[in-house]
Amino acid sequence: MNDQVKQVQVTQAGYDQIKAEYDELVNVKRPAVVARLERARGEGDLSENSDYTSAKDDLDLVDGRIDDLKIVVDNAVIVSDEPKKTGKVSLGTVVVVQVNGKKHEYKIVGEWEADPLNKKISHESPLGLALLDKKVGEVVEVEAPAGKVSYTILEIV
Repeated sequence: MNDQVKQVQVTQAGYDQIKAEYDELVNVKRPAVVARLERARGEGDLSENSDYTSAKDDLDLVDGRIDDLKIVVDNAVIVSDEPKKTGKVSLGTVVVVQVNGKKHEYKIVGEWEADPLNKKISHESPLGLALLDKKVGEVVEVEAPAGKVSYTILEIV
């Protein structure tokens, strides 16, 4: 395994959300699944015990998520989500763009905070990468399944 883990850039709100999920998994969900597993184990023949198999699978999922979140928590670099004075799109900024005659507003966030349904896009996504370090008035093109899409930056908040 790679000994060097890359830093994970997140906003304070994103870090708080990730940390809360981590704490919930470690302190509440994992102990509940372990208790369920122990109860199922006490029921006898494990080869035909669906409760045991289910609890074991759930524990694997919880432990995997805990491992993933621990890496983020341990390697998080908090970036300010205050409006930037540079006038350029950066992690933590909200950018208003125009595409196909319609305005859209996106918040540029770290990959662990990305939530496209809520207009939070990763700085590592194709659109996020294209917008980084650009200024109001600039046009960026992003390759999409239907072809290139042009975004005009109207405002950076």
